[in-house]
Amino acid sequence: MKLAVHRYLLVFTVLTALFGAAVLSGCGSEGEEPSPAPDYAKKLAGAPAPLASLYKQGNELLSGGQSAFDDRIASLQGYPVVVNIWASWCGPCRAEFPVFQQTAAAMGKEVAFLGVNSEDNDDAAETFLSTHQVPYPSYIDPDGSIAGDLKATHGYPATAFFDRDGILSYTHSGPFESQEELEEAIRTYAYGGPDSD
Repeated sequence: MKLAVHRYLLVFTVLTALFGAAVLSGCGSEGEEPSPAPDYAKKLAGAPAPLASLYKQGNELLSGGQSAFDDRIASLQGYPVVVNIWASWCGPCRAEFPVFQQTAAAMGKEVAFLGVNSEDNDDAAETFLSTHQVPYPSYIDPDGSIAGDLKATHGYPATAFFDRDGILSYTHSGPFESQEELEEAIRTYAYGGPDSD
């Protein structure tokens, strides 16, 4: 009887350790690998002045809150605007970043890209951006008020689309899985105007 219990405990301990290692390795790897950035200087060379000015602040965290964010949106009138709402602690946000890196490099001469770093720690966000560089800045949103104004009410990530007139036309909840999926949403919501649903 003691031998059977001992074997059971040994098997249980080994299986628990293996399961724990698998879970930890899966959690640790999601979004943790550095994401090599495209050559933004080359890809975005010749961007119109309002977009070039935006990209001079690439990868920066900007203060100023809602008013600074609203002023930036107003300054980009005439261009479609895509706003990625993210946090460094959000696994799906981290996994989505390469999609925004590639799409901003491909479409950044016609479309303005911005970030909103919501409910996050500035040091953690800066550390994440050091290995996942984007060509556009992110506005700091510690209390989630900018995110709320953008109708990001179902958690992060979320993506807000503004048309050329600076009107919020749609907010997408959840991550984009591919560059193609994000580009299609940009064509539909930022170029196509308000969502009819």
